[in-house]
Amino acid sequence: MSGIGIAVIILVVIGLYFIVTYNGFVTLRNRVKEAWSDIEVQMKRRYDLIPNLVETVKGYAAHESGTLEKVIQARNMAMGAHADIKEVAKSENMLSGALKSLFALSESYPELKANQNFLELQRELRDTEDKLQAARRFYNGNVLAYNTKAEMFPSNMVASWFHFEKQEFFELDEEEAAAAKKPVAVKF
Repeated sequence: MSGIGIAVIILVVIGLYFIVTYNGFVTLRNRVKEAWSDIEVQMKRRYDLIPNLVETVKGYAAHESGTLEKVIQARNMAMGAHADIKEVAKSENMLSGALKSLFALSESYPELKANQNFLELQRELRDTEDKLQAARRFYNGNVLAYNTKAEMFPSNMVASWFHFEKQEFFELDEEEAAAAKKPVAVKF
């Protein structure tokens, strides 16, 4: 084989590497977008359930308007927060906290706890929260794969040349993460 033939083979191999690597980045980027879409679907489902839940609670706990207003305010803030992942995560964490307050409030109203509509809404919301948590894990897994490939040599050169930007993880805020690690206090 001549020197020109070897040079052509090397160029073809390098070209194929760039094509395969580029296509891999496109695939991973689209998986990240798909995973984010799954999160948005679950958030929308949660946003749709909250007004029904608040209306049900209003009938039993009318004088607890502060808690109900916080839930609605947190919901509206979360619905409007779509500028970046950190803003969405912060507003979603606030909404989760407000919902915890709402469910804690229900402990003071035995009639509310026994209301079938409330129980069904609570079950649907818990199911949605579980799906949302799974969607976040799926999203973060795809972001990890994408970011890892974007940082590893030699694929990081392809990422840099074609502007494949690092993606942000969907993370709990520090207070929420610390609260999740604390053991539950049991009082008698």
